[in-house]
Amino acid sequence: MACEPNFNFSVDGHDLLIIEADGQATLPHTVNKIQIFSGQRYSAVLHANQKVDNYWVRALPNFGNRNLSTTFENGVNSAILRYRGAHIAEPRTQQQNNTKALKEADLHPLLDPFAPGKPSVDGADVTFNLTYDFDQEAFMYRVNNVSFAPPTIPVLLQILSGAHNAHDLLPKGNVFTVERNKVVQVNLPSALIAGPHPFHLHGHAFSVVKSADSHFNFLNPVRRDVVNAGDTQGDFAAIRFRTDNPGPWILHCHIDFHFAL
Repeated sequence: MACEPNFNFSVDGHDLLIIEADGQATLPHTVNKIQIFSGQRYSAVLHANQKVDNYWVRALPNFGNRNLSTTFENGVNSAILRYRGAHIAEPRTQQQNNTKALKEADLHPLLDPFAPGKPSVDGADVTFNLTYDFDQEAFMYRVNNVSFAPPTIPVLLQILSGAHNAHDLLPKGNVFTVERNKVVQVNLPSALIAGPHPFHLHGHAFSVVKSADSHFNFLNPVRRDVVNAGDTQGDFAAIRFRTDNPGPWILHCHIDFHFAL
């Protein structure tokens, strides 16, 4: 969990060769800036092939496309990449003028690239269309007009004890039951209210068949477990997964106070 800003990560003068997203191997893809949303993880190879010097490693916070920090004073949110033999001093480097920012739709799985289900918009066995808004009176976020209410006793303990089934554990509308070995698609609309929202699914890695600000891709969509729903009005992200890991799995926004509210 995290606070609301995401981060733009870069290393002055260097490219980043992405090889993994959220624990899932990807085909190598070269960028020089990665926007990382709460809960997301990347592995990247950095080739130290520049001149011996000191270079700023930057992690600038922002909201979607709206930068919170347009300056880089006092090394805030920074580290130093220091080549062996360089003087022990703060870098005087600048960010690259030619920015090659990561676009999620440009990432593809290293293995088993096809999305589950049929290669069409309606190719899943089950589709859930989510909506979300904010209840001003209760001061709580709502998904499909229902606010999350945490159980008083851990869900798994209640199920294993036989005291309750999954539908009894949370308020009506909080639980979606799906059969085993079905392909599920979840459509996550962009939200102008406190967006963008990074949604995380427990227990599964999903195929992002539609990244925000992109088109559907069923041939080789990136596989991960946290996706940004976007911040463009009318847009949405879509994920697919197969129900092959039984359990009470939660789908939630990874921004801490959105989840708590």
